[in-house]
Amino acid sequence: METMIFNLFIFTLACFVGFEVISKVPPTLHTPLMSGANAISGITLIGALIVVGHAGDVMSTWFGFVAIVFATINVVGGFMVTDRMLNMFKKKEDNQ
Repeated sequence: METMIFNLFIFTLACFVGFEVISKVPPTLHTPLMSGANAISGITLIGALIVVGHAGDVMSTWFGFVAIVFATINVVGGFMVTDRMLNMFKKKEDNQ
């Protein structure tokens, strides 16, 4: 029980620090940071696939599956946001 409370404390602290750091990022740096976050999420996705492949019990399989789902959502959403932001900087074509 003590380990779970400690892990919950670390998770809460990481969420708070992550929110504070990301909220201070100027919009011009958002696209490069999103690309880095996509790379990290891709690594998380590979790690989750390895966990599910070597899982010895049901709980590990479920946690791995949840990690796969969340990492996939994060990667796809990150690429969609990055693509949309890059399209904002493209020159508009004149149709004359």
